Amino acid sequence: MMQGAFLPGNSTVELRDVPVPEPGHGEVLLKMKASTICGSDIRCIYHQHLGKGPEGYQGVVAGHEPSGQIVKAGPGCRRFGVGDRVIVYHISGCGVCNDCRRGYMISCTSEKYRRAYGWQRDGGMAEYLLAEEKDLIYLPGQLSYADGAQVACGFGTVYEGLQKIGISGDHAVLITGLGPLGLATAALSRKLGARRIIGIDIVPERIRLARDLGICDEAIASGPDNVTEVRALTGGVGVERAVDCSANDAARATAIRATRKWGKIVFLGEGGRVEFNPSPDIIHDQKTIYGSWVTSTWLMEELVERLVAWNLHPQELITHRFALDTASDAYELMASGKCGKVAVCFDDELKQ
Repeated sequence: MMQGAFLPGNSTVELRDVPVPEPGHGEVLLKMKASTICGSDIRCIYHQHLGKGPEGYQGVVAGHEPSGQIVKAGPGCRRFGVGDRVIVYHISGCGVCNDCRRGYMISCTSEKYRRAYGWQRDGGMAEYLLAEEKDLIYLPGQLSYADGAQVACGFGTVYEGLQKIGISGDHAVLITGLGPLGLATAALSRKLGARRIIGIDIVPERIRLARDLGICDEAIASGPDNVTEVRALTGGVGVERAVDCSANDAARATAIRATRKWGKIVFLGEGGRVEFNPSPDIIHDQKTIYGSWVTSTWLMEELVERLVAWNLHPQELITHRFALDTASDAYELMASGKCGKVAVCFDDELKQ
């Protein structure tokens, strides 16, 4: 038996004893090393079960940002074996629909076979995790398991969005929302060469963290004058690129209006609404808005390679690590917003 963390939907965590799974054909058993908490876990599961369809929580072991080491491999595995360090792409798709064949299992169209770890199948908040080999991303030795866990969702999601809008040394970048997703956006934008990075948040602790990490050139408090402030920081013209990680209606409107003519905006933060005026806010200024949801397996593998080349470690965004038996404290802290990334860790990862 092993312990696993479950989210009953009343802002608590329940630890239960569950059997250690046995890998079948094309499956592996991971010894968990790090499992980070995503904002969507808080939004759709922790406080109450709001999700439906692909976000419907089905009472499984929580955690969709897992990283660990293979301790058993079932028959039929073709690439990975015992001892390999891996990241788990957190949606297991059917593998044969158009989206899965593109590597975007997040968008798998099979109602029968699409299952997300920590949502519809057991996730990483347990001592062991059963995963399908096709869902694995190799984790090189230069990266820690805590690095890998964040690639599984947050950093992968950001990398996809930034690829859609393109980031270079020609661009000033605005990030609305400096939670873990926004911090990852700043860190990746820096490595992609952005000439100036401006962040906005309502939580003082997150503004302070962005400044302390040195990943934002300017980190300012959310307020009604944000568009004017951003333009003042960019010679009166606004930013070339904006990324919303907040899902807040006012922040999204700021991202749109603080972007200059011909600029590009991508929405990464889930939920919420936004109101804008199409002609003055978008059409007349030739702006483009993108939506982006997670990433593909091949771009996730590319991101891992680039993290090594850039010597960029996502674990630097982790402000708190917890053991599995204190997972309740981990989720409570993440829900408060007064932190960076929060991780449930095992073995040596807990000691760092």
